[in-house]
Amino acid sequence: MALAMKQQLTFTDLILFIRDIDSECAVQAGRAVNYSLTLRNWLIGHHITEYEQRGEDRAAYGEKLLQRLSIHLTEQGVSRTEERELRRYRKFYQVYPQIRDSLTPELSEKLLSQSPHEHTVERGDAFPVLIVPGQELLARLSFTHFVELLKCDNPGQQFFYETECMRGNWSVRELRRQIGSLYYERSELSGNKKKLAELAQRNAETAHPKLAIRDPYVFEFLGLKPVEVMSESHLEDQLLDNLQEFLLELGHGFCFEARQKRILIGDNHNFVDLVFYHRILKCHILVELKLEKFGHENIGQLNTYVSWYRHNMMTEGDNPPVGILLCTEKDHALVQYALAGMDNELFVSKYQLELPDKKEIQEFIEKQIRGE
Repeated sequence: MALAMKQQLTFTDLILFIRDIDSECAVQAGRAVNYSLTLRNWLIGHHITEYEQRGEDRAAYGEKLLQRLSIHLTEQGVSRTEERELRRYRKFYQVYPQIRDSLTPELSEKLLSQSPHEHTVERGDAFPVLIVPGQELLARLSFTHFVELLKCDNPGQQFFYETECMRGNWSVRELRRQIGSLYYERSELSGNKKKLAELAQRNAETAHPKLAIRDPYVFEFLGLKPVEVMSESHLEDQLLDNLQEFLLELGHGFCFEARQKRILIGDNHNFVDLVFYHRILKCHILVELKLEKFGHENIGQLNTYVSWYRHNMMTEGDNPPVGILLCTEKDHALVQYALAGMDNELFVSKYQLELPDKKEIQEFIEKQIRGE
């Protein structure tokens, strides 16, 4: 909006000007953070690769290198340096050598060698035209986009999704969905590739600059805690605050354990709204709050969390975990219990006695929504 052409500034102009400034600065901030994070991870991959090939004492660590490195880096407080992440950074460096050209002179000085390593996967050897310049990649894609692209089976497939993703400004979720729908394979077989591309882009979910900082890689890179960035809204924050207090005050044996508990399932980070341990039932209670009406995907998500807890968090003497799903829509609330793996009738009966009555929770949620 060109205010310089106006002689006077109206109140409406002021609103629009501030809105545009806020939007533009959010875009620039998101790009700057993603740019730095991606370069950081590429440089980590560079140093790991160089050490594996030229390290003076590399033989002392052998196959345990990444495991040992992860332990020490975690102790030093360096975020996202689990063994699987270090392996991902190494592959990122090897698959995207063109990012080297995007380094500032200061960062270039930190390179251990000034030319691509012999083990770097140079896509130009087999596909001379299938290389997107590093500067363009960094400007258009977040590191989480690259995480999805690194799963591609071959350079041609990877290049295809790079270009389609940038052309449509896809969100990470959309990129993941398109890969899962075999868009590349369908394009290879299609007799009308242009028509297929139009259909694929028509309803694609685009990336929103203000949501970029909600990326798990980004907020850990910035030193933020999940609870600071993962809540869907101020209303959800208030509901979770009050719900946590409500369940503890019921006296049913709830012991608070975590909020926005991060769990890693496959390559995806997930967050459980509230986690309790029930001292009478001797099991974990997972609570998920959705500011929407009930959908099958909601209960499916909660059951996934419950199953993960059963396989990864249960210890000797524990009973299977229980999930409580709360869905809201205006003055309506639905409470759904997920009983994953509960085939013990005696335990189910005890669970029904010890956990809060569904109607009790529903009334509480409805009052909170109405502001009573």
